[in-house]
Amino acid sequence: MAGMLLLGLVACGRSGPNYAADAAAGAVASPEGAFLAYEHDIRIQLDAQRISARVKAVSEACQSNRFGDCAVLQVGEEGGETRSGSIRVRIAPKGVEPIIALAGEGGDVASRNTHAEDLAQQVADTALTQTRLQKEHAQLQAYQQRSDMKVADLLAVSQRMAEIEAGLEQANKDAAQQRRRIDTQLVTMNFEGPAGQRSRSEIGKAFSEFGAIFTTSIAFVIRAVAALLPVGVVVWAVGAVVVALWRRRKRRKAAAAAR
Repeated sequence: MAGMLLLGLVACGRSGPNYAADAAAGAVASPEGAFLAYEHDIRIQLDAQRISARVKAVSEACQSNRFGDCAVLQVGEEGGETRSGSIRVRIAPKGVEPIIALAGEGGDVASRNTHAEDLAQQVADTALTQTRLQKEHAQLQAYQQRSDMKVADLLAVSQRMAEIEAGLEQANKDAAQQRRRIDTQLVTMNFEGPAGQRSRSEIGKAFSEFGAIFTTSIAFVIRAVAALLPVGVVVWAVGAVVVALWRRRKRRKAAAAAR
């Protein structure tokens, strides 16, 4: 069963070349003979006006293989007063630290988390499947060459060989994907404005939404009154009838006692 190895690397308030130097010293890579698939999650605080350009710069650096083999897997941006952005790449181990340094240049790498999934069992299972299917395929090929085979047997062998070939193709794809995860590392970089900018944006957003919230609240009160008014009328009517009956009964008792 694949295990998860957690390596927490937190970098608060570090950025640019200084961060790159520190991070390079603590870079992680799969040891020789191991089958570890590393993933990095980075949170970067950067001036909101520069986020869009920084996401683009990281994307271009990846697509041009500036720091080694690299592929962009996801890019996202949110506008408005609280701007943010994100980019996810799969890159060669040697390019992890440089691309993180580029992303954090002029900003702060507020947090970083690195974890690795151990694929040793998955790799072993896939290799075992490949070997088993290859042996069976070779045996059937030899059996298929026999001159005394009946047509029905030949058809059955051909069908089984097609199934084996499909299984081999899937096993080869699984092996290639596992190798890709081991040989490269997944890096997700999330960009956000500094805390001060986010606070001001939240206050401004609250003021801009004041009118909408006020009118929505008034509308809710009106709807609530409209919904409860019929119920109130019915309750009042029932109460009035009950009180009238109670008073009438009380008067009858008083008249009977006077006799």
